Amino acid sequence: MFRKGLKDVVAVQTAIASVEGDTGELRYRGKLVDGAIENRSFEETAYFLWNGEFPAKSQYAELKAEFTKYRKLPGYIEGIAQELPKDMLLMDAMRTLISAYATKEFSALPVIKQAAAITAALPVITAMLYRIQTGQQIIAPADHLSHTANYLWMLTGKEPAPAQTEALETYLKLTMEHGMNASTFAARVTVSTESDMVAAVTSALGTMKGPLHGGAPSGVIDLLNEIRTANNLDRVILTKLDNGEKIMGFGHRIYRTEDPRSILLRQKCLELQGHDDWLDLAVDAEKRIVHLLNERKPGRALYTNVEFYAAAIMRSIEMPPELFTPTFSIARIVGWTAHIMEQQSDNVIFRPQSEYVKN
Repeated sequence: MFRKGLKDVVAVQTAIASVEGDTGELRYRGKLVDGAIENRSFEETAYFLWNGEFPAKSQYAELKAEFTKYRKLPGYIEGIAQELPKDMLLMDAMRTLISAYATKEFSALPVIKQAAAITAALPVITAMLYRIQTGQQIIAPADHLSHTANYLWMLTGKEPAPAQTEALETYLKLTMEHGMNASTFAARVTVSTESDMVAAVTSALGTMKGPLHGGAPSGVIDLLNEIRTANNLDRVILTKLDNGEKIMGFGHRIYRTEDPRSILLRQKCLELQGHDDWLDLAVDAEKRIVHLLNERKPGRALYTNVEFYAAAIMRSIEMPPELFTPTFSIARIVGWTAHIMEQQSDNVIFRPQSEYVKN
């Protein structure tokens, strides 16, 4: 049976994650995502997706030590970065540097260590490339900072406020994995040929670059910038509705109820109320926008998607738009590497058929 774009075709059985659009449930390894990430760090959540269980104390200490070790990039990686054209898109430059990890020495590592190494390295690579492209001095990683805090430190040279780190880390944990999306499928197809993890992640990064998949929440940023204060909410939203404009950050192609990631990001913003003006604005704006949408579009059940609160978090930490998709990739690399290892464990090459049609 022909399905354009393989829509609704089941090509993989996986134990990593499930996405239930009708009930609004996202599960990591069978656990609802809120239970999987609650009181867990980025590293612990990554370990869970890779191994199917949370790390014991000694395993967690070992993993954190590995993440710290692999923040220090090989010298040749920085050398390549310095030679790349300054007008390359960040996603293209990131893909180039990750592909350069395909050395005999790296390929000889156990695949779980390869996963940890490139997951730890990707935010360092991203921050380094961003600062090179913007004419700023590269900032060395800070061993005393967490994975997320170190990323923000290397971007700005300032230790981030705890509220900013907490909000961004919640976003990263919630977007690590989301089923058989385009970039994950690309990674699995590549490694199904018995290629390697580096090649598969390179394929995934190339796929994530496309705006139909890794599109940044810039439209929501524009909306929040336009609203700016709660006093402007009704005027801005009603004008857009009168003009037939789409309210960015509302509605999702898969979820028919609230996006569970949006719910959890909202909760995090509520916990952090009073610590950041942009997070406060997002919470106030969502309540009012949902009310106005229900008034104007009764029965449509338009809920916030993950991009709405992601945009608020990005705005609160003053992250420039060119870093949105790279930051999404810094999270999703955990899911990619988990799927790569799962594919390797029971591999069959992907070989769908095509149907010839006359022009």
